Parts: sequence; structure tokens; C-alpha cells
Amino acid sequence: MIESMPHKPGRHFLQIPGPSNVPDRVLRAMAKPTIDHRGPEFAGLTRSILERLGTVFQTSGPVILFPASGTGGWEAALVNTLSPGDRVLAFETGHFATLWRAVAARLGVEVEWVEGDWRHGVDPSVVEAKLEEDSSRSIKAVLVVHNETSTGITSRVAEVRRAIDAADHPALLMVDTVSSLGTAEYRHEEWGVDVTVCASQKGLMLPPGLGINAVSEKAIAATESAGLPRSYWDWRPVLKMNERGFFPYTPPTNLLYGMDAALDMLLEEGLARVFARHRRLAEATRRAVSAWGLELCPLDPAEYSDCLTAVWLPDGHDADELRRIILDRFDMSLGTGLGKVKGRVFRIGHLGDMNDLMLAGTLCGVEMGLGLAGVPHTKGGVAAALDHLAGSRTD
Repeated sequence: MIESMPHKPGRHFLQIPGPSNVPDRVLRAMAKPTIDHRGPEFAGLTRSILERLGTVFQTSGPVILFPASGTGGWEAALVNTLSPGDRVLAFETGHFATLWRAVAARLGVEVEWVEGDWRHGVDPSVVEAKLEEDSSRSIKAVLVVHNETSTGITSRVAEVRRAIDAADHPALLMVDTVSSLGTAEYRHEEWGVDVTVCASQKGLMLPPGLGINAVSEKAIAATESAGLPRSYWDWRPVLKMNERGFFPYTPPTNLLYGMDAALDMLLEEGLARVFARHRRLAEATRRAVSAWGLELCPLDPAEYSDCLTAVWLPDGHDADELRRIILDRFDMSLGTGLGKVKGRVFRIGHLGDMNDLMLAGTLCGVEMGLGLAGVPHTKGGVAAALDHLAGSRTD
């Protein structure tokens, strides 16, 4: 028997950096009756979704969906393009980069791991130097997490692409956009990305359950020689059946209904406005943190995330205890610190279906919680954020 919790009035504030709040419009779409996933209506739905996903990824190439999390998307990217013993170049920018490395290693891929301090993104000059040293061209792929959800760091993918080109190296470029797609500027085709990995539960405003790969022609060509075992994750049968609007497995029909509605919402607002809205909310949050006298996890302003803000607490103060107090008193969930920064940072999600008043309420809860937890800070963070929101627009 599940122990009942006392009723708390009002809505719960889910301000973790994913899964993000699911809009009512998406929830209503997901509640529609399931249809035949081999019928003509479903085929039309599939084709429409894949076409509009290409617009969000900014690619004219194939987009592949799996019933999966982002971890499944990582594995699909690797097993379709690599063979046992292949080398990849990867960078320690945070918890999720570390997990992707672990997936590759378990599959039998040799990972050249560039250690980091979890406070900086991928350095394009290091990419170029590492690839120039690889005279045998044995590095088959470069793995980059675009927006590291654990640290609030956004790496500069376009500059990484230029670094690969400057080294005249044939390595594939694979990029994780699980928390950045639909929230921050991303150009799969223009930036020369070969495999982009994403999932449904963050900027795409859906519940978890869909893993996504956007792939280049070079990546598809690599499937012919790739030797890692694959069955469920094999792109080829998916691409073949997608031509007719179907899948080689039972698709999550009601999640696809939700995806259909979410894509309509993103494209109705317009991607440029979506990105501007996220930049504006992120800047307001950073101004609040600065006014409180606290520190951000990322140290380079060029790498600040527009999807979430990771706040570094002073020595002697536990970020998880702060989160516990805020949840208990104000019914608001903030993101925990992960891996090496557990207990040192808390994370404020401001991505997806988010507006000014939702952010204002979030920051009020944080400022009250800082006082209750005894974290040294200066009052006025909320006021600084409100001044920015009141004085700026995205339309």
C-alpha cells in the first residue's frame, strides 16, 4: 500500500532541468484513443512528425525515433557507426559526458578521455590538437555533449566542427542535445554534425520515452562497415519502414500524438523566438544568482547554458539540504547535483514550456529557501531578475 501524502494546495513547481513541465495541450493530445499503427492515418502522422523534427534539428537528412531514453540514443549512435576496438575522442564536461563514455567503453570502444574540471566545456583547440596528433587516423568519432545538464555548460559545437576540419580529420562528429534541442540554437546540418542524439522529455516538452537520432549521409554510410552488434538499435530497418510512415517495432503511439502537438507549439512560436525566450529567462536567472552573491558552476560566460542554471554553494553548505527545505516548505523541486558536484550545486531548470511568472515564482522559492537554509547570500536576487524580465521582451 502506498502511503498517502497530505494534500498541498496549488500546483507543484517542477523546476528540475528535465523532465520538464508537459503542457496541457500535449497532455490532451496524448489522451486521444490509440489508432492502428499499421494504418494510413498513422502513416500520415509519422511522416508529418519526421518532417517537422527535421526543421527543429535544422536538417534535411533523416531523423530516427526509438522508444527509448537518451541513453538509448547514445547507444544507437555508437553501434550503427563503430566497430569493436575503434577509438573515439570524448571530453569530461560533466555527469552525462561521463555516462556516454561508459556506454562506449562497455560496447568495446576505446575512449580517449580528455579530463576536465566540470566547470568548462569542450575546448575546440584541444580537439584540433588531439586530431592532428592522430596521424594514423584511428579516431573514428568525436563525442560532445552540447548542453551538459549536470553543470549548466554549453559547448561550442560549431567551433568543434571547425577544429575537426582544420585538422583535416575524417572523424564523425556526434553530439548530445538531450537538454538543448528546442531550447538553444542548434544547426545539425550547417554545423556538420554526423549524429545528433536527443530525447523527448526536455525542450521537446514530452514525457520521457522517445530517443532520437538525426543522422548525416556520412553516418549512414558508416553503418555498412560498422561491426558492433545491433538489432533493436539498427537504423536501417527504421529508415526503410519510415519511408512508408511505419516502424519495425510497436511505436509509442500516444507519445507520438504528444510529439505532434509539441512540434506544432514550437513552430507556431517560431524557433527564433523560442531560443530568445530561453536566453531571456536564463539571463534573468543568472542576474538573480549574481545579486545573491552566489557563484555559477560554469566559469566561462561564453559557455553559460540557456536551458538551466547550476548554482555553486559556498563551502560548508549542502545543496541537497537546501533542495530538501525548498521542497518541504514550498513544494518546488530543483535539480540535484550529480557525480562530482553532488552536494555542491543545485540546478534551476528554465526550459521547455516556461514563462516569466513561472520563473519569478521559482526564484522566489529559491530566495526564501536560501534564508531558511542559512546559506550566506544578499537579498535582492528576485528583484534583479524581475527588473530584467520587465525591461526586456522577445516579441
